[in-house]
Amino acid sequence: MSKPHGRSSSASSTPVKRNGKAASSTAALPQTPAPRPAPDDRDAWKAFWAALGQPWRTEPEIDSNRQAELARCRAIDPDIEQGIYPFSGMKLSRADVEWLLATHESKHGPIHWSQQEREGIDLRGADLRRVNLQGLPLAGIHGGLIWFRGKPETAEQREAAAVHLEEADLSRADLRGANLRFAHLERADLYWTHLERADLNGAYLVGADLQWAHLERAYLLDAHLEDTDLRRIRLDSAKLENVVLSDGNHVSPQFADIQWGNVNLAVVEWSQMKMLGDEQQARQETREGVVKSKAVRLKEYEQAVRANRQLGTVLQGQGLNEEAARFAYRAQVLQKTVFRIQSLQSGIALRKRMQSLGAWLFSWFLFLIAGYGYRPSRSFLAYLLVISGFATVYYLLGHAVGPTLSPLGAFVFSMTSFHGRGFFPGNNISLDNPLTVFAALEALVGLIIEVTFIATLTQRFFNR
Repeated sequence: MSKPHGRSSSASSTPVKRNGKAASSTAALPQTPAPRPAPDDRDAWKAFWAALGQPWRTEPEIDSNRQAELARCRAIDPDIEQGIYPFSGMKLSRADVEWLLATHESKHGPIHWSQQEREGIDLRGADLRRVNLQGLPLAGIHGGLIWFRGKPETAEQREAAAVHLEEADLSRADLRGANLRFAHLERADLYWTHLERADLNGAYLVGADLQWAHLERAYLLDAHLEDTDLRRIRLDSAKLENVVLSDGNHVSPQFADIQWGNVNLAVVEWSQMKMLGDEQQARQETREGVVKSKAVRLKEYEQAVRANRQLGTVLQGQGLNEEAARFAYRAQVLQKTVFRIQSLQSGIALRKRMQSLGAWLFSWFLFLIAGYGYRPSRSFLAYLLVISGFATVYYLLGHAVGPTLSPLGAFVFSMTSFHGRGFFPGNNISLDNPLTVFAALEALVGLIIEVTFIATLTQRFFNR
């Protein structure tokens, strides 16, 4: 597994050597601790904790009464059948969690995620809504019902064990190996959070921010990820079976720059998605009530293009060609809008503006003629429209300037002219006759449509 990076020191505590043995930097408190700072001196407390090798602690220590209360709760034996857990329904603060971590297992402190023989603190059923838990070492915590193969469990038991972390700030926290089955993480901030090997089966992550999060080998079966920001997350070897990715409007989360790795995408119901969240965001005229600038709109549309192309490439690599084609087509449609916004930007050189305008017009042409190679029926429709249109012209001109053509004759003449093989029986038609001129024009139009159709199909099927 790749080494995490860009994390706070709390999430990547490096073992230090003591008496020739590796030990966690969050080991036991000294036997004779230094004098505690004043309760309201937060900066002094931070320095105090850092000196004790606990840089993840930022809050003043809770008072003795609260410590005793938490200690009594921690001693409660869990009862899954009755839904009884040490902190079930209790509102906990960051200071409470810091104390529980520091005094975990007779002051051995929080576990390192690789310490398989130890278990993290038990927060099942606890109320941590909107609590700032940023950067805390929460590896291996219990925040959901433990799953036993073959043992039945009820929805009530799952809900009783689920920790409540709605709108909590868990950015850069270490939750590797955590049990968060059916946990409530709606709208939680999980920016750059480490969730490797975490059990998120059935977890409610609706509206959560998972940008840059590490989910390698995490379990996401039956998880709810509607309206979730998944940009730049790492999903290598994650399990996504039965994941709910689209909301009631069939809009997915934001997918730009996800590192899919070897995750199996065949288990996802891609047909439920009509639009990626990146595109939905780009199409909105305002953000937080403020009209978007052209620069912001351009950036968002470019991101939407990238998200659709990346997903299409990954899906095609796994043999999901039909789904891949759908997202690749959406990318081309959005790129058309990118060209338009680029041509309307202020302060750019005339040459660049004209290039963007030309690209926009050409993109429109490819869209109408062949759907960028993903809608070949449009080429057939264009073929019929051109032939029918020119046939009408030939029929009217024949009656006006001669020679006269029947409706069927006009249609046959148009069809042969389209393919550059126009002919007319007899010798009474000159090269400057309007019929000849329009036949030559139709041959040019036919050549452009044929070349465009072949080129777009070649690019689609052969990636050239």
